[in-house]
Amino acid sequence: MARPIVRWGAALGFGTLWWWAVLRLALAPDAGVLEAGVAAGGWGLSLLPVHCVPKARAVGAVDPRRWARAWRAGRTGRVAAAATTASPRHRSDAGSGLW
Repeated sequence: MARPIVRWGAALGFGTLWWWAVLRLALAPDAGVLEAGVAAGGWGLSLLPVHCVPKARAVGAVDPRRWARAWRAGRTGRVAAAATTASPRHRSDAGSGLW
């Protein structure tokens, strides 16, 4: 029961602080760097949940072990067999004569 109360209290407190900074920037002639930093930081944090997902659920995410194999192969001077592959030519490119 205490965790939701703490979360809501923190969200309410930080939201109040952010609105104070934004309103002070808009209305007070002597607002400065502190208010601008709080307002910009709060705005940046508001974008975080929308654009970030866990790597395991991200579309097109590469398995970290693949990067480790490629890194080790590059450090030892060996070329890993499946570290990287070039894209095959498309059938429409085969007879065009442009390449």
